[in-house]
Amino acid sequence: MRSIWRTLVPDVLDRGTLRGIVAVCLAVGVIGVSYGATAVAAGLPAWVPILLSVLVLAGGSEFLFVGIVGAGGSVLAAVLAGLLVNTRHLPYGLAVPDVVGRGARRLLGVHVMNDEAVALAVAESVPERRRAAYWLGGVGVLLAWPAGAALGALVGSLVPDTAAFGLDAVFPAVLLALVLPALARRRTRRAALTGAVAAVASTPFLPAGLPVLVALAGLLAAWPAGESREPAPC
Repeated sequence: MRSIWRTLVPDVLDRGTLRGIVAVCLAVGVIGVSYGATAVAAGLPAWVPILLSVLVLAGGSEFLFVGIVGAGGSVLAAVLAGLLVNTRHLPYGLAVPDVVGRGARRLLGVHVMNDEAVALAVAESVPERRRAAYWLGGVGVLLAWPAGAALGALVGSLVPDTAAFGLDAVFPAVLLALVLPALARRRTRRAALTGAVAAVASTPFLPAGLPVLVALAGLLAAWPAGESREPAPC
């Protein structure tokens, strides 16, 4: 850990970047509270979201897993849906192969690979700053996410109706904020609408969790090459 810490010393990153990383970790912790409370409200033991937050460390797939199991879906469907969401880590690994380290350190580097850490690394152009931003962001999320999940699980265990505090709405609100900019493209809107219609239409006939996989049909709506030259929005 000492060699990792050397890449995180303040003289590598400016104060503005450090403040941004702290803000990201705090936001992740808040979402973690929502996750832990949602999991317990869905009927799962408090240790489940805490364990998943440490071992999986991927909020989107964890929320999806909890949602599917809580709705009565099979664990297999929940796992498949979670793995599907986590396929985004494949291009992540191609985008930042220089920052995850080598040898035993690489195992930890891959584990802390998440949306925030990758975004922080990609924003930097200097190799030393890329590594520092990635590791500080990744380790920060590794600490903030389970801590938030544990606090949320505690709140969910003590408060009968967590929905009264709006904790169940935090993560969907964050996802909506992330998705809205992408919907500026016509092809993306068409794919999202097709996937949503397919998921809703199949919900009455399929077990919980499978409609999420059916929503992949929306990708077919984005396939035509005729719009490949569509200019990106300003």
